[in-house]
Amino acid sequence: MQSVAFTLSPSLPLRTPHAPRSNSLRFHPLSLSASKSDAVTSNAISSSFTRRAWALDSSSSSSSAFKFRPRTSDLDAGGRFEARAASVPESASGGDSAASGSLFKTLELGSLFGLWYLFNIYFNIYNKQVLKVYHFPVTVTLVQFAVGTVLVSFMWGLNLYKRPKITGAQLAAILPLALVHTLGNLFTNMSLGKVAVSFTHTIKAMEPFFSVVLSAMFLGEMPTPWVVGSLVPIVGGVALASVTEASFNWAGFWSAMASNVSNQSRNVLSKKVMVKKEDAMDNITLFSIITVMSFFLLAPVAFVMEGVKFTPAYLQSAGLNMRQVYIRSLLAALCFHAYQQVSYMILQRVSPVTHSVGNCVKRVVVIVSSVIFFQTPVSPVNAFGTAVALAGVFLYSRVKRIKPKAKTA
Repeated sequence: MQSVAFTLSPSLPLRTPHAPRSNSLRFHPLSLSASKSDAVTSNAISSSFTRRAWALDSSSSSSSAFKFRPRTSDLDAGGRFEARAASVPESASGGDSAASGSLFKTLELGSLFGLWYLFNIYFNIYNKQVLKVYHFPVTVTLVQFAVGTVLVSFMWGLNLYKRPKITGAQLAAILPLALVHTLGNLFTNMSLGKVAVSFTHTIKAMEPFFSVVLSAMFLGEMPTPWVVGSLVPIVGGVALASVTEASFNWAGFWSAMASNVSNQSRNVLSKKVMVKKEDAMDNITLFSIITVMSFFLLAPVAFVMEGVKFTPAYLQSAGLNMRQVYIRSLLAALCFHAYQQVSYMILQRVSPVTHSVGNCVKRVVVIVSSVIFFQTPVSPVNAFGTAVALAGVFLYSRVKRIKPKAKTA
């Protein structure tokens, strides 16, 4: 059997093989042992046991064994020993374990953020490579939901994650979320197929603007002046980047804008419909259910709009490298599902504000990495507009937690 390894490249197919690298981790467990070598005896044993205190004496011996002797001050008038209980400071035993646990949690959280960014970078690269040569975004999105559905079924079937018990009322409440989730990802893929990855994510930096508008319209949450002020650089930066974008076209621009509206509508709907405690579920379970529902919602739409265009016969007739298209579509789908799962795992460990800041940094990382990988031409004015928009997103994530002062009567 012949095995072929491939590397990333802006175009398909790829010819440069490289040997797989393997990393081996070696663990060195620590073994702790303790022995007791001395026994304490007494010539007189009273039927009514009296409490005794012992002093540690290690000066008379150079061995590792400790000898115990009673302190003279602890002798009572009858020559018997009087024991006093001494408290052991909890910090002596718990300090090291607490520090070790804190370090482990920090390393774990840092690893999750690293995986979040890494999966997102690879998703955008693989996805763009496929969409550049295969111009059927609905089918590409359907493949991503199909792979996610298989992974969710695998986790539930093997009890890797607890399979939820869903009622009809819960499904009815989740259906609108699944619909806007489907539209959000579909519009994102449509935009990625038309414009550069960096430009799509620059436009998607306007998500806070739509979040504020939709929350005010449907939830009655009026923004503070600080929040409104942070939206100015976001809108201005996106506008400046748009007018100087080399790959600009209106189809890609409006698709990214529609993705913003869809994704923020999902957040508003989740607050509006998932408010009852009996309907509440953790984010990973909710995302898994939405993924499965999105697949069934999009499947008939894909067949009607684009037909069956993902067969080997069609890809070969279109002159495409069938093997590379299939592999990169699968990798993009795996990275898509993985980065969203990791994102929800992070959200369970940090505050929404910290997660929002991390998401802002993620967008910067994706834009920079895509510009480098695809060698996207970027003018100084375009780069400045993108930087201003991202700075506004970071500012928004910070001022969002500022609560307005309560009005006094």
